[in-house]
Amino acid sequence: MTAYQPLSRDHETSAKGEALPDEVYDSDHFEAELGEIAALGRALIAAILEYAPIEDVHKLLDEDAPLWYQDEGGWSALHAAASVEDTELVKSLLQRGALWNAADGDGNTAGDIALSLNDEESYRAIRDAGIRSELILHLLSSREEEADALVLKEVDDTALHSADKFLSSHLLYTADAHGQEICLLQSGDTEIGVMMGWERGIMQETVHRMCNDHPNVETGLKVLNVGFGLGIIDSYFQALPVPPSTHVIIEPHPDVLKHMREQGWYDKKGVTILEGKWQDFVGTTMLEGMAFDAVYTDTFSEEYGDLRQFFDHVPKLLAGPDARFSFFNGLGATNASFYDVYTHLAELHLASVGIDVEWADVDVATQEAVRWGDTHGYFSMRLYRLPIGRIGIKDDR
Repeated sequence: MTAYQPLSRDHETSAKGEALPDEVYDSDHFEAELGEIAALGRALIAAILEYAPIEDVHKLLDEDAPLWYQDEGGWSALHAAASVEDTELVKSLLQRGALWNAADGDGNTAGDIALSLNDEESYRAIRDAGIRSELILHLLSSREEEADALVLKEVDDTALHSADKFLSSHLLYTADAHGQEICLLQSGDTEIGVMMGWERGIMQETVHRMCNDHPNVETGLKVLNVGFGLGIIDSYFQALPVPPSTHVIIEPHPDVLKHMREQGWYDKKGVTILEGKWQDFVGTTMLEGMAFDAVYTDTFSEEYGDLRQFFDHVPKLLAGPDARFSFFNGLGATNASFYDVYTHLAELHLASVGIDVEWADVDVATQEAVRWGDTHGYFSMRLYRLPIGRIGIKDDR
């Protein structure tokens, strides 16, 4: 380990704030100090699990026992508090800065533990802390952008987390061992699922809820879809009793566009394909004056912040109170707590732009899950929370 180099001698203090001796502050000293901190962390977790008096727990916290510490199994003090179903302690730890989203070695957060114990009060406390935390992070993020990115952040530059990298990657349209159509991203020696046919049930239900009772469905809806993928949802739009009178598809990836051309989408009546990212068209003169009965978005390799920006444009894209908006709700969908937090976060952000959401649960675990195997990797929840947004459909709350 590299020797720790303080900015000045004034910064050389121990974990308890005491002045350090004048000897060189080397790696051995740093290791010893980390050992003290870890010991306090272990003691805090043990005290909670052993139902120690609350005074003993608070004493350890006052001695700077680290709430960020996780033991060999990945448990933190918040995990421990959730496991003993001590809601007041859970709330106290969160107020002191405990991380709501720390996951143990099995990928479980404290919220997951509370959920497994049917401890609704503790779970809600953790979930609500997560919502508050994410709201603050997104607020700070937007202000950083306005301030010309004052905070430097490490950026994941892989195709999974970079739109530009994704657009320059190679996509393969093929079929799996069961003959099911899939779209894979080829990255080195690995293949990553971009879209899988198991989403078909979700897409079918989405189109049903967006379109079937719309007053214009018998004359042909005006539809906007962002992200073609396998073309599942666009096919369901086209399969309506009366196909859309206007069907705009925004898609940027060259391999997807090639696939669309081969499948005859460029020749379908009423279909317009805009080649580029949604940011190239939405909010620009390209779609000026156009309003849609149904708007859907499902992009790949974009973060929640990008979806949040799309939300801002939704009210102007919708053709009045009968129009509907939806998106593929895969936000944090590898963990129940994360999925719940981001579902609520999306609802709050949509409400802030005047879009109210009704949610429907779709059981995806029964949709031939065995046949699809690990292609469910990016969505491991049993229930899919399907959002249908409209302009001001709910009463004021």
